[in-house]
Amino acid sequence: MPGVADVLTDVSLEITAADREDLGAAAVALAPGTSVAITHLSTQTGDEHLAAARAVADLGLTAIPHLAARRLSTADELASTLSAHEDQGTSERVMVVGGDPREPHGPYSEAAQVIESGLLAAHGVREVGIAGYPDGHPAIPSEELHRLLVRKLDAIAADGMDARIVTQFCFDVDVVLAWVAGVRAAGIDVPIRVGVPGPAGVRRLVSFARRCGVRSSATLARKYGFSVTSLVGSAGPDRFLEGFADGLDAGVHGDVRVHLFALGGLDAAAGWLARHPATA
Repeated sequence: MPGVADVLTDVSLEITAADREDLGAAAVALAPGTSVAITHLSTQTGDEHLAAARAVADLGLTAIPHLAARRLSTADELASTLSAHEDQGTSERVMVVGGDPREPHGPYSEAAQVIESGLLAAHGVREVGIAGYPDGHPAIPSEELHRLLVRKLDAIAADGMDARIVTQFCFDVDVVLAWVAGVRAAGIDVPIRVGVPGPAGVRRLVSFARRCGVRSSATLARKYGFSVTSLVGSAGPDRFLEGFADGLDAGVHGDVRVHLFALGGLDAAAGWLARHPATA
């Protein structure tokens, strides 16, 4: 049975473009080549996002820029964004998400349309990350989520690219493990990264959970290691990862790794990783 150090082997990290200034100090806690995804917030420009990806690569880490479908105004904007990443060597791996705007800014209303555009492979993309939702989605029924997942995986394979599923975080380890087992039972064998929040203030964790449609009942909060009634203090992923390691079965769950969201800041996430080294 694996332990926490085992499941942190090949851990990946998710940051924002605003974390670029802290990358140098945090990189000492990361193994060379560590995958670092850069989410594209509405408050950050395309140039800032591009510069953050370049900063990640300059530190010997693997940049994974996010492409937010509903934030793209035109197909030309998608092509120029990919071209800019290709020029600076950060286009081989991307994460394609729907994005947070309620209404699309242009022709893409969902991630599948970006993947099906043919532009990713044309600009050197070799691996595409797509989202998984163990807790479900507040606006999309479970059956539709599965149909979209299969559609995206088929489109990725049709263009000769590899796929990886990165899940939204969830406070219930049993739900996550059951979701992964269900994906495998459906015949999907691509690598999965289970999203886990890094150390963060309780108020911030609950705020992100509500924004993303993640359940945060009092029972789940206690199970994860915090209280939703006081909203004080902070919580880390230790208890979740212990349960995850205990329940993980390679024969059932396949290739599963951890993806750490730096919700409490890059310094906190890197510090936690430094205190919890993975197995070699």
